[in-house]
Amino acid sequence: MKNTTFKLMLLPILLAMLNGCSSNDDFMVQDKKVPVSKKEISKTQNYTIRYGLMSQNGTKTLSGSYDVGNFVATNTATGESFETYAGGGFQALPKYYEGIPAGTYTFTAMQGQGGWVGYGSVTGIVSSDQVDADGYITIYIPIIWEE
Repeated sequence: MKNTTFKLMLLPILLAMLNGCSSNDDFMVQDKKVPVSKKEISKTQNYTIRYGLMSQNGTKTLSGSYDVGNFVATNTATGESFETYAGGGFQALPKYYEGIPAGTYTFTAMQGQGGWVGYGSVTGIVSSDQVDADGYITIYIPIIWEE
C-alpha cells in the first residue's frame, strides 16, 4: 500500500518537472532590425533627474549634506517608483537618478536616520521641455520642517 501511495504522489511531481522544463528556444531572440518611428523613440526617452532641496524660506540649494534617506520619483499613471537609495543616512547634494522615462511624477524625499528633517513633495512632468542648460531635470524637494 505504501509503495502504491508513493508512486501516485511521485507521478504529479514528475509531470510538473517535465512540464516546467522547456527548451531554450522560448528565450531566443531573432536578430532582426525593426524600423522604429520617431513617435516610438520619444516614448522610450529617459532623463536624468538632479535632486536639490528648497528650505522653508524658499532658498534652493544643490550643495551640502542633509539628513535624507533617499529621493523618490513615483509615476502618477503607473505607480512605478525610482529611488536613489544611499544607505539611509546623510547624503550630499546634488543627488542624481538616471533613466527615468517621460511622464508625470510625484517627487519626494524620505527622512534619514536622524529624523531631523521632514520633506514635502512636488508633482511635475518629466519631458525634454524640462531639461535645463546643464542637461538635467532639476527637482527641488521642499523641506517642510526641521529640528
